[in-house]
Amino acid sequence: MPETSDKNAPEVRPEASPGAPAPRSVLVTGANRGIGRAIAERFVAAGDKVSTLYRSGDLPEGVLGVVADVRDTAAVDAAFAQIEAAHGPVEVLVANAGVTRDQLLLRMSDEEFTDVLDVNLTGAFRCVRRASKGMIRQRRGRIVLISSVVGLYGSAGQVNYAASKSALVGMARSITRELGGRGITANVVAPGFIDTDMTRALPEERQQAYRDQIPLGRFAQAEEVAGVVEFLASPAAAYISGAVIPVDGGLGMGH
Repeated sequence: MPETSDKNAPEVRPEASPGAPAPRSVLVTGANRGIGRAIAERFVAAGDKVSTLYRSGDLPEGVLGVVADVRDTAAVDAAFAQIEAAHGPVEVLVANAGVTRDQLLLRMSDEEFTDVLDVNLTGAFRCVRRASKGMIRQRRGRIVLISSVVGLYGSAGQVNYAASKSALVGMARSITRELGGRGITANVVAPGFIDTDMTRALPEERQQAYRDQIPLGRFAQAEEVAGVVEFLASPAAAYISGAVIPVDGGLGMGH
């Protein structure tokens, strides 16, 4: 006879008040601007305890900020210890911090390639590795890696960036196979063109050329990406893991 209990079933978490889930410890790297900021604000609005690792800039209200470089393993470990002391073990990790060093392939230096991978890929790995310790002990956790449509679609002048973002897919799927039995999910969100200060600073004809490539004919709002991340961290997404969710207006469909 099969056992009636399921050791892999998600743990029922204690409620703070009748009908309201207890606030979770949520860490969003790079929450000082753009997509990361919108994601952090979304979790704050939901009542979670939100923290970030960042290098500079101001943060949204209600976010605990720890200055740390994701390229430095010791700094990441120390930052996690500080966050855990304040908010408890990280239950939701959103690895968002990223950089670009755009250059044509034949002109790209070793440093321009490896620097981007060290932040975008190895930096995400350092944070996932550290967060997974607490998640394994708790037998629950949500990991969301912020990739890009460029990771699967490709982009001239972005060999380094595309390689780093594409590799996050293999990372999430390997984590899923390794840690799925511990109640931990790992998914990838792949945004397309986002309406940010950077895109608004482009000449209008360049912006229009980009919009012309997008089936929906517009840039995304950062909040639209944040909504997908919030969903992947919610109870409704408990059976989704190893997935790549595009938020790109159809730009990269099929890739």
